[in-house]
Amino acid sequence: MKKTLIASAIAAATFSGAVAAQESNMPTVYGNIQYAITHTNVDGGGSTVDHFDNGTTLGVKHDHEIAPGITGFLKMELEGINADDKTDSSGIDKLDEAYIGVKGDSFGQIWVGSDDSMYESAIDKIVNFHEVGTGIGGSYDTGEGDLVQYLSPSFGGLKLGAAVQVNGDGDADNNGKSYPYQLAAMYSIDALELAVAMDSNDGNTSYSSDDPSFNNENTYGVRATYAMGDFSVTGEYQTRKDVGEEYGLIGVYTLGANQFSLAYQLTETDDAASIQEDVVALQALHNVSDNMYVYFEGYLYGSDDATAYTLEGGSGDEQSIAAVGAVYYF
Repeated sequence: MKKTLIASAIAAATFSGAVAAQESNMPTVYGNIQYAITHTNVDGGGSTVDHFDNGTTLGVKHDHEIAPGITGFLKMELEGINADDKTDSSGIDKLDEAYIGVKGDSFGQIWVGSDDSMYESAIDKIVNFHEVGTGIGGSYDTGEGDLVQYLSPSFGGLKLGAAVQVNGDGDADNNGKSYPYQLAAMYSIDALELAVAMDSNDGNTSYSSDDPSFNNENTYGVRATYAMGDFSVTGEYQTRKDVGEEYGLIGVYTLGANQFSLAYQLTETDDAASIQEDVVALQALHNVSDNMYVYFEGYLYGSDDATAYTLEGGSGDEQSIAAVGAVYYF
């Protein structure tokens, strides 16, 4: 007989009420393992096949009632497990999300730490929708760390959000003290959702990478989503002066355990070259069970830059990617 069954029986008989109360306040542990295989082909640049970990994570979350109508919460999500290759994995070595906060029906919620930024959550939907991803997102610099964020309750369908990134004097990655901020407004009525947001881009470098910031101009974005039963369509537009613009459109259809999507994105640089790049992305996803799904994704890229895509020492202005993958989550 399994020891866990014996322990459970003893606990239930001896501590029934107290144990039930404690278990109701236990943190939730969750996670997933994600694998993907891609075939990438560059016109004039060769092709490659890759098998990789597509974002395996392990996390914990918890909330509790501080007072009637007020809840405290936390979340910590870790990645970098490299589940595809034992020799390259040193265990969990990267933080994805970590924050604490409080929320209530009367005042909304405020949280501090590392999380998707307010602008990203409100506007940048298409780049985050796909499993492998188009790699084309908005040109905003404020990253996902050192954030203080606030989201209001709904006022007749209207929610207001704000975020500030606190970069102190000792933050060498951002050349010292700065306070990049974001503002957002989301409005929902029946099947329609509208969102507008801006990012001040006041940090001297991109917080989440070593790439230098383009400039100090604001990024502005708008998004609209309309849901019609099992079908939804989303359009987005993002712009930043002297950097570029992004246009995106995606339609998603669910049919039982299946999901199908078709997306199109176009970017154009805001300079003398005015280089355009576009991508068509499609997805077919099947939920095998409540804890597992498989998918196929295809991406077709094109660019005005003759050397935009490079493989095996060659380059070209067209690229295609075919991907298959599987995710098991709990």
